[in-house]
Amino acid sequence: MIVIHHNPDCGTSRNTLEMIRASGIEPVIIEYLKIGWTKPYLQTLFSGAGLTPKQAMRVNGTSAESLGLIADDISDNEIFEAMIAHPILVNRPFVVSPKGIRLCRPSEVVFEILDNPLPKFTKEDGQQV
Repeated sequence: MIVIHHNPDCGTSRNTLEMIRASGIEPVIIEYLKIGWTKPYLQTLFSGAGLTPKQAMRVNGTSAESLGLIADDISDNEIFEAMIAHPILVNRPFVVSPKGIRLCRPSEVVFEILDNPLPKFTKEDGQQV
């Protein structure tokens, strides 16, 4: 089973979803902006992907800077609490498969954890990977 934490408004997330589908798998789709996050789940995702909360945080197009989350002295716990309150602060898309967990940014990172990765794929912007 493969799970994608998906934002349908994000081109990278849409491309990743289509790459998974094109490999012959229909993933479980979690629209995290609708259901939110829990701290234990975020800890599992980030740990599995080898990322710190700060590395997994989305800054562009979010309130991260105005919330003071990019300061050097911000704690992981403060970032987790902000991500729970503002799910958009978690970068996307995270994909979980039996082969591992990845933040699929760029989208072709998903190939690392698919059983049948595609030899090539054309993203919605026309770029071929």
